[in-house]
Amino acid sequence: MTSAQVDNGQADGPEAVDAPAGEGYQRGLGARQIQMIAIGGAIGTGLFLGAGKAIDRAGPSLILAYAIAGLVIFFIMRALGELLMYRPVSGSFSEYAREFLGPFFGFVTGWTYWLFWVVTGITEVTAAATYMTYWWDIPQWLSALVFTVILYGANLISVKLFGELEFWFSMVKVTAILGMILICAGVLTVGFSDAGDTATVANLWNDGGFFPQGIGGTLMTLQIVMFAFLAVELVGVTAGESKDPKTVLPKAINTVPWRIAVFYVGALIMILSVVPWSTFKPGVSPFVAAFEQMGLGIGAAIVNFVVLTAALSSCNSGMYSTGRMLRDLAVNGQGPKAFTRLTKNGLPLIGTTFSAALMLVGVWINYQWPGDAFNYVVSFATISGMWAWIMILICQIRFRAKADRGELPQSSFKAPGAPFTSWFALAFIGLVIIMMAIDKDARISLYCAPLWGLILGVSYLVLRSRNPDNKAFAKR
Repeated sequence: MTSAQVDNGQADGPEAVDAPAGEGYQRGLGARQIQMIAIGGAIGTGLFLGAGKAIDRAGPSLILAYAIAGLVIFFIMRALGELLMYRPVSGSFSEYAREFLGPFFGFVTGWTYWLFWVVTGITEVTAAATYMTYWWDIPQWLSALVFTVILYGANLISVKLFGELEFWFSMVKVTAILGMILICAGVLTVGFSDAGDTATVANLWNDGGFFPQGIGGTLMTLQIVMFAFLAVELVGVTAGESKDPKTVLPKAINTVPWRIAVFYVGALIMILSVVPWSTFKPGVSPFVAAFEQMGLGIGAAIVNFVVLTAALSSCNSGMYSTGRMLRDLAVNGQGPKAFTRLTKNGLPLIGTTFSAALMLVGVWINYQWPGDAFNYVVSFATISGMWAWIMILICQIRFRAKADRGELPQSSFKAPGAPFTSWFALAFIGLVIIMMAIDKDARISLYCAPLWGLILGVSYLVLRSRNPDNKAFAKR
């Protein structure tokens, strides 16, 4: 099938499965943009807003939770990197699941990752609406509606311009966190601001110890911590539109350890040293609260603007991802063929429009439950996002086994310590799911997951029965 056929929406029947998922896209994302998308992708709501609740639950031990979870994330990203160097495609997670586990898992992974970004978009626009109340007493649902419409419009541009916007969004976030770290370092060493007399590294253990809520309290924050890292795998979705994926993607993935060390572990060490952990409250950004405690009112306003930018940036990435994932499913015959169509600029307009329309559900959530909306969507986004990680790890294990037997070529970017590191990461994700089952606030996502699985299972059987000769439903 030619790219012209895809552009005109002519992909249907068995031929659809033979077309590469990246065909028709423009490779407009350069090294500079991919690097900043990779760095900024993990800096969003989970850190800026969700950390407030996590600090309240775990105290300073949250630092350890982020460090350990960060190591697991690195294992996941190196597993993804090994697969990407084997076959860099835009619908990466779905494509690998389809190849190594069968068409059903490709179907489930593609639709679940699409759902993850729809739900994440709701999460981020909810956070953005929450940040707006810092300045103005306006309804959350109204802010959510305006932001959703604006971000949809931003996605009706070329992928090159999308990458440029994300570059500067990420630059703002990175600069702000580094600036906050330096200010906190100044408070600790020089002693300026209202917090200067009480700021000390001893705050990490003075107020109830390093584990003030016990180890159990720390474990209960794992789903919040893992949510903060969701979107690090976004670089896999950009593979089909990267100018030089085999060079750029490994470099982006190898930045994972230091960005976690600086932006998560480093930032929390500085904040919790300057301001005692017991000061922070759920639902309030710890970054904003820290500047308010230091008496730097203008600093709090600036940080609030930055975290607003972070949330909008993440939602913008979500709209980007959903359109690409829907097109991958459609090209492989596992979604409506209308989603295969691209604009002249290589944009999956129909898939993006469909996803943005569903994100408007976030407006209704904010209208119905303005106080609890964030917690509801966070828990469901976590479980759906972790499914992609599980598929990445299992597919990497299967790929490595086949490559070692000589059935497939070895990847040029092998995951160190695999498959043992992949098994460890899977066990850690299992622990997180257990903690979610124990947590009454997060448990709702585990109730929704089987329902979503049932919907996908029935849909798959219906599609297969209607298209018995379609190669999309035959194991490769």
